[in-house]
This record gives sequence, C-alpha cells and structure tokens, in this order.
Amino acid sequence: MTPPRRAEGLVVGVDVGGTKVLAAEVDDRARVLATATRSTPGRRVELGLLEGALTEAVEEVADGRPVAAVGLAAAGFVDRAGERVMFAPHLPWRGEAVRARLAERWGTTVVLDNDANCAARAEVAHGEAAGVPEAVVVTLGTGIGGAVVLGGRVHRGRNGMAGEFGHMQVVPDGLPCECGSRGCWEQYSSGNALARFARERIGRERTSLAALCGGVPERLVGPMVTEAAEQGDAVALQAFASVGDWLGVGIANLVAALDPDVVVVGGGVSSAGDLLLEPARAALTRSLVGASHRRVPPVRLARFGPEAGVVGAAVMAREGR
Repeated sequence: MTPPRRAEGLVVGVDVGGTKVLAAEVDDRARVLATATRSTPGRRVELGLLEGALTEAVEEVADGRPVAAVGLAAAGFVDRAGERVMFAPHLPWRGEAVRARLAERWGTTVVLDNDANCAARAEVAHGEAAGVPEAVVVTLGTGIGGAVVLGGRVHRGRNGMAGEFGHMQVVPDGLPCECGSRGCWEQYSSGNALARFARERIGRERTSLAALCGGVPERLVGPMVTEAAEQGDAVALQAFASVGDWLGVGIANLVAALDPDVVVVGGGVSSAGDLLLEPARAALTRSLVGASHRRVPPVRLARFGPEAGVVGAAVMAREGR
C-alpha cells in the first residue's frame, strides 16, 4: 500500500457548517495564519450556491497563491472512502461526490471527512486529546457533531459515520429535528437550542436580549445570547444552564458506553467556556451511573475552540488522509 503523500506549501482547511463556511490557511504547527468566511446558503438551495461559497472562501485565503491541498470538514455523514457526503441535515448534500467535484474545480488535492472527526484530528495531533488513548469529542454548533478516538486514532466505523451523537434520541417523540426524526440530542443542546430557549422568553421576561435583536426574536442568534450571558443577563444565563445541563446528560450516556480518558468539547458554542461547561460537568456527575465509584473523565474545552474543525481539516490535508 502506497503511504499517503504529505502536502508541502499552502494548505487550506475548510469547515462547512450549517450557517457558515470558514476557510483558513494553517501551517504545519497548526497555527491559523489567515481566514475567510461566507454564509452557508442552507439545505434547500442549489449545490452550486453552496460550493460557490466554499470556492470564494478558499480563493480569498489563497490570495492568488497556488494551493497544495484543501481539507474539507463537512457537517454531515461522510462515507468510509472519504468521497461522498451521504447526508447533511443542515446542507443540501445528499450522496454527492463532493471530494472529486471540488478537486476538479479547484485543481488541487482535496480530502474530505466529517467536521467533528476533523476537530478530533486537531485535538489528537496538537490539543486536549494529544497522547490520550481514548477520547470522546463533542462539537456544538448549529447542531451537535461528535467523534470517537480509540488507540489515539479517530474511529470512523463501518460506514464512516461513527460519532453522530447529535442524532441520538434523548426525548421520545420530542422536538422535530432537521434530520427528519424527533427528540434528537442536538434539539436540546446546540446553538439552535440556545437561541430557541432565549427567543421563547423575549417579551415574557425582562432581558437585554430584546435590545440585542432589535425586538425581533427571529433575529436572535447564539453569539447574542453569549454576549448577554457574559453581562449577567438572567434569561441568557438560564439558556446556557439548560443547554449545558442537556450537554452533561448526553455526555454521561457517552461515558457510560465508551468510558473514555477525556471528553473534549468544541464547536462555535464552546466559545462561551465555563458558561457552558460548568453546568455540563455538574450534570455529567449527577447523571453518570456509578459516578461515586469510578473516575469521572474530565470535560475539557477544545484547545482550538471553534477553529478545531478547520485546523483538523488542514492537518488531514497536509498528511494526505
């Protein structure tokens, strides 16, 4: 078997999420040197609009320089071969040959994996899971992504789709999910869940969130809730308490199943730090079976935070796999 070819030169990582595209130039020490963002058009648009946004972001980062390789971190189910996005709840890809099509469009090497797997690669190579045999990585953005690390390597499973924790059912017949099911974990602990909790209380409770969204609840987004929580807004703090509590309950289930050395939490919502992690840690200890008779794994903030996916995509591209 021919070993993967290591890319030399400009390597770009691209994190394709449910609301935005983030592209970044990342060096061989996992330092982010330049970034570009674009809005994600959504799952009900033509593929050309989505892939056009990716192209614009990559070209902005490259700034006319030749690109040696691009790593794509996709918020969706990626097949075991790393060729197709089989299903993406928040994006229009359905069984699409994304890797080959974008490689042809960009004229360079492209490698593809799930966004949470890429985040785990970053944390294994340079972050909070470095040197750890077994870890669970949970990423909170528009939804929830996840990855399992076994023997220091990302475990992808038979179909390449291991770690889709966000779509584990936690509330039978609960809230409807973008995936088509109901009661999925990400409906209770994610950026969408955070904003929804706060929106439902605007006009009913005193909160600075009304001013932040111009009195229009539909305009409220996660970063506004984080800003208000950091300033002590009671409703925003309640929103983080709810999302963090659900996060801890879900992590307890993962720990019961996998018994990892560490749990690493990343994604855009993780930028809130202890506003999110403190209630999650409390819920983990409260919910984990036999917690007083075992070592409860630490819950750590991803070293690369919201950039973990894009850094891991670049690490994957540089290594050629």
